[in-house]
Amino acid sequence: MSDRHRTTTARLNVYIQGQGFPILGLHGHPGTGRSLSVFTNHLSKRYQTIAPDLRGYGKSRWNGNFAMNDHLTDLEALLDRLNIEKCLVLGWSLGGILAMELALRLPERITGLILVATAAKPRGSHPTITWQDNLYTGIAALLNYIKPSWRWNIETFGKRSLFRYLVQQHTSTTYNYIAKEAVPAYLQTSPAATRALYSAIQSGYNRLPDLPQIQCPSLVLAGDQDRHITSDSSLQTAQHLQNSQWQCYSNTAHLFPWEVPQQVLNDIDHWLEEHPQVIGIQ
Repeated sequence: MSDRHRTTTARLNVYIQGQGFPILGLHGHPGTGRSLSVFTNHLSKRYQTIAPDLRGYGKSRWNGNFAMNDHLTDLEALLDRLNIEKCLVLGWSLGGILAMELALRLPERITGLILVATAAKPRGSHPTITWQDNLYTGIAALLNYIKPSWRWNIETFGKRSLFRYLVQQHTSTTYNYIAKEAVPAYLQTSPAATRALYSAIQSGYNRLPDLPQIQCPSLVLAGDQDRHITSDSSLQTAQHLQNSQWQCYSNTAHLFPWEVPQQVLNDIDHWLEEHPQVIGIQ
């Protein structure tokens, strides 16, 4: 390995659970490998789940700026380090974009894609954010972190905060996930990671024309009220993929796996049963 390669690849912190066929889980922004516990705790009962903190997130610290493509270099190096020849990739939001990029970059290694609240040409419908939104979000997040899923906080601040665009079902289950996984992830996301994401968005990111190259089976899941990455843009992605299945959940938003976890996991299990090739069963 050349010195140049050593300095340009981040050694990612990674959470590994279970045994069996490898499933690589890629978190969103902000996020960490732990943000995927709703998937990994379930899937690791039958498979090996590998959930890294991406460069600049969680415990994968990185000094200096980087570009979105550097995430792919890191992930390829991680697969090599763990001696993973083939894997299924599950990606949520930004993680779903990276999952598609990996399938384009390493077609022989990626057996299938589970794409959650994501799109190859992401479009949002988020209203303008006011100072009250930010204030209520800060209060709601702090109180929820101290006392998870406190009903008074959800009713008083949660439903008036930016959480109203992230979730539709303000349940204790949803707010427990936000307390345990969203807030710590937000605090551990570096400014460089935010810059890398926004510069990609500002450059007009669009991979739709390249999606027909992806041959492996894909499951595309969306929340019908998602304002961050609209369900329409997720549907457009599903339509451009050669071998995809589409599922949209009513009355949910960008964090729908935390709103209707059992429904989502049941649909994933069903898809895996119908596509045994994605978990190495010919």
